[in-house]
Amino acid sequence: MRVICHGIDLVDCARIEQMLQKHGKRFRERVFTAAEREYCQSHRFSMERYSGRFAVKEAVLKMLGTGWQNGIAWTDIETTNDDLGRPGVSLSGEVARIANDLGIEQISVSITHTSGLAIASAIALGKE
Repeated sequence: MRVICHGIDLVDCARIEQMLQKHGKRFRERVFTAAEREYCQSHRFSMERYSGRFAVKEAVLKMLGTGWQNGIAWTDIETTNDDLGRPGVSLSGEVARIANDLGIEQISVSITHTSGLAIASAIALGKE
């Protein structure tokens, strides 16, 4: 497989916490899928998990070079975890269409966080 493009994002966890406090359920449901919300809420440090998933969404859009436009929804990008906890990403809607048009077959994701910052990297892979 060849690398098609890369995106990275850094998130201030306090900013996500403020958004969650200010907009509550509306923000959570607009930005995060039901599975992402369940995952984040099931962990002791849920704010870092929310921030990491927010960073993944931003990193994927930077990878695609689109930004938030033309019918893209936050929930078109869902962070998943395999049985070992390794993060992955599932695309739907307009984001999936764009990725398909670019020849992206797989996206490799990495997330790390502290109590104050979360960072995510997304690498798009396609056929040689």
